[in-house]
Amino acid sequence: MAHALTDDEKLLWQKWSEARDQEAGNTLIHRYMPLVHFHVQRISAGLPKNVGKDDLISLGMMGLFDAVERFDPNRDLKFDTYASFRIRGAIIDGLRKEDWLPRSTRDRAKKVEAASEKLMQKYFRQATAAEIAKELETTEEDVYKTMTEYFYASVLSIDDHSYDSEQSDHPLYVKDEQTPTPEESITFDEKICELANGIKELSEKEQLVLSLFYQEELTLTEIGQVMKLSTSRISQIHAKALYKLKEYLKMWM
Repeated sequence: MAHALTDDEKLLWQKWSEARDQEAGNTLIHRYMPLVHFHVQRISAGLPKNVGKDDLISLGMMGLFDAVERFDPNRDLKFDTYASFRIRGAIIDGLRKEDWLPRSTRDRAKKVEAASEKLMQKYFRQATAAEIAKELETTEEDVYKTMTEYFYASVLSIDDHSYDSEQSDHPLYVKDEQTPTPEESITFDEKICELANGIKELSEKEQLVLSLFYQEELTLTEIGQVMKLSTSRISQIHAKALYKLKEYLKMWM
């Protein structure tokens, strides 16, 4: 997403940073709005349908306004990178403050977890989504969808790093509290290795979707265009792949 500043953009930043020229500021906001839509598309991929994209866009725009207000063009940092950090942070902070995950989803997630534990004790292995779906008299798709949404909610709830920091004038600089020990480094490498092995167990379509989404940073819509599938179908493949990886890592851990 990042790109070098053009002469026109440099002039806009100069007018804005030196004189707070409103026209320049408005032009910059308009020019970088695609960043907001890009991150909204990516974050919304793991959220339930009750979370409206308009709400996410509003949160993202707050992050963009803040980024334009705070950015120092004289620093050796691309605005795309700086703004992406603050846009994503604003969206996640906004989601964290609201109980956006419906109670019904939380209840379904608890039932899925309970069924998973029950079947694991019965079969002495991790249960498949099909087995859990049969146990709960529901569909595999519903199991994948429920656990993906619940997994994303759990990530938000434990991620207490705000995008804004009053103790630092640079939001991208994080204090190194602890240097990993050799044992921790080995454990981390082993987890990466297991994750790679888990990815190999996925189907070709699932591997491709994960690669395009996380490595190439395409949106689900763009991936659908590449693979000639609907966005909803890509979303299903993405959710199924994440569920499989989660279950695979649970067996290893």
